[in-house]
Amino acid sequence: MKRVRCPKCDQFTIFDESRYQDGQSLVFQCNHCGRQFGVRMGVSKLRKLQRDETEPDVDENEFGCGAIVVIENVFHFKQVIPLRMGDNIIGRYQKDSRVNCPIETVDPSVDITHCVINVSRDKQGNLRYVLRDGPSNTGTFVDNQILGDRERRVITDGTLFTIGATSILLRLNKDE
Repeated sequence: MKRVRCPKCDQFTIFDESRYQDGQSLVFQCNHCGRQFGVRMGVSKLRKLQRDETEPDVDENEFGCGAIVVIENVFHFKQVIPLRMGDNIIGRYQKDSRVNCPIETVDPSVDITHCVINVSRDKQGNLRYVLRDGPSNTGTFVDNQILGDRERRVITDGTLFTIGATSILLRLNKDE
């Protein structure tokens, strides 16, 4: 099942994408506001934009640092966003923002630059993940505790943290 967002009211319509082919144009009518809008089946512009921004000048060792699994609580919409070495700025997708881990969401409590995960190596060569708040308006919660203004928290595989009404899970590569 896939979901598309109405450009007028931002409500989602869910449909079975397996019935259609890539390149096929579909027309929907929003159940909430009645507006008609069209979509073309295939790769989303955001995923293509993420690929274009990250692939060119990055060596292969920079990725493979695990990923964050984003679950937007309202719709249970899952996104998997890869992490890389250095600062991974997490926030709501907006064109031309400095966020390198954008989340597709309509959750107004997720800021454009909400939080940062810094990926580095410790003295033993193991990957280390440090989470800090953006700063954001609503805060970043780890284990149901809000991070302070200058607080940094080391997180590990399976750590669940929350930004706004959106839950995020850290998943590491098993070969590390």
